[in-house]
Amino acid sequence: MKQMKMDWVPYIPLEDRAALKHLKIDRLKKYEYCLPYFYQPFKEDELEQSTEVQIIFPVEPKPIFCEFDWELDELEEFTDKLIQEEELAEDQKDAFKEFVKEKVREAKKANREAREARKKALEEMTEESKAAFENMRFYKFYPVQTPDSPDVSSVKNKVTSCWSK
Repeated sequence: MKQMKMDWVPYIPLEDRAALKHLKIDRLKKYEYCLPYFYQPFKEDELEQSTEVQIIFPVEPKPIFCEFDWELDELEEFTDKLIQEEELAEDQKDAFKEFVKEKVREAKKANREAREARKKALEEMTEESKAAFENMRFYKFYPVQTPDSPDVSSVKNKVTSCWSK
């Protein structure tokens, strides 16, 4: 937490998070992990839609389990690779291609419907709730030692050293 500059004080970002764009991906993911998850409808468009499709092709000896990415993979090369690895028979190539195309169509349709549902939800949102989402802030609170709470500092050190071994 100290590396993320979020250690034991409430962190209130007053400016845009432009500095996050310059972080490396692994540091950015660590930062995002520290933030609480919250549904932010105005930032939903920044999310990337998944282009991968899980494929379970029913073949007689054993079914074929694989992932197909319609942006990165070419269908012809993908099927040829499966044939070379002897997971797919040559005579089932056309049926497999049609099966993959159907799964890709279903995934694209699901992505499109989800995008349209988000747009519809934004359009139906009242001005009051839009303003509430835009002006929302998160505050982190940490416990403070009070006179009526037991002192755990002596035990805490032993437990930490026990688990770190």
